[in-house]
Amino acid sequence: MTCDRLVCANCAAPVSEGRCPVCRASRERLQQQEGIFAGLTPAALLALLVALVAVAVLARNLAG
Repeated sequence: MTCDRLVCANCAAPVSEGRCPVCRASRERLQQQEGIFAGLTPAALLALLVALVAVAVLARNLAG
């Protein structure tokens, strides 16, 4: 999950702006939880999967 769409319950501002201590703490916690694929959109993940399948098919055709 990214903090770009989250709204702080304490100050009613976007968490990504970090206006209050609660926003800053939440933003820091979310950034620590992010993995290597956390910043990718679903469309980018789908494109990565399609590319991986294409490479696998190409490798199978070259081997056989």
